[in-house]
Amino acid sequence: MKNNTDIDNLFKELKGSFDTQEPSTTHTANFIEKLNATKKTPKKFSWKLFAIAASIAFLCSIGFTLFYQKQTTNEQIAEIAPEVNETKFYFASLINTQVNELKKETSPSTKKIIDDTLIQLNKLESDYKKLEKNLLNGGNTKLILSAIITNYQTRIDLIRDVMAQIDTIKNLKKYNDENSTL
Repeated sequence: MKNNTDIDNLFKELKGSFDTQEPSTTHTANFIEKLNATKKTPKKFSWKLFAIAASIAFLCSIGFTLFYQKQTTNEQIAEIAPEVNETKFYFASLINTQVNELKKETSPSTKKIIDDTLIQLNKLESDYKKLEKNLLNGGNTKLILSAIITNYQTRIDLIRDVMAQIDTIKNLKKYNDENSTL
């Protein structure tokens, strides 16, 4: 009941301040014209909406690629044949050490043989990559593993043979130098 008295008091206070005039005779026609004009104009494309949608799509694609990241070749091979990674680590470190020693022996008389050896080592490395792919594609695991080990052994033997040839070249040069000084 108190609410009714508050409303009554409000109307008493506002008495005389209400707009009681009639709208103009063209008011209705103007209103309908403006209403029809807004219906005819096409709504403008909101670039903000497009930017938000593009951002969401971008974030989803990043999340998808991070979540479903493809395993590396080494990880896949480790699942198929764990001993390959141990073998690869051992042989790769041995080969890298020998290649570094080989490169230290570069001289004008050994440059050609060392360059040819490095080319052959690169070919053997590409053959190794093919063997890895065959292993991942489900080839005969034992046969491929044997071929991988043979590939590593071939590289090591090649480097050792070239080092022996370089030693022979050095000894011959040393021998020739000693004979020519006499």
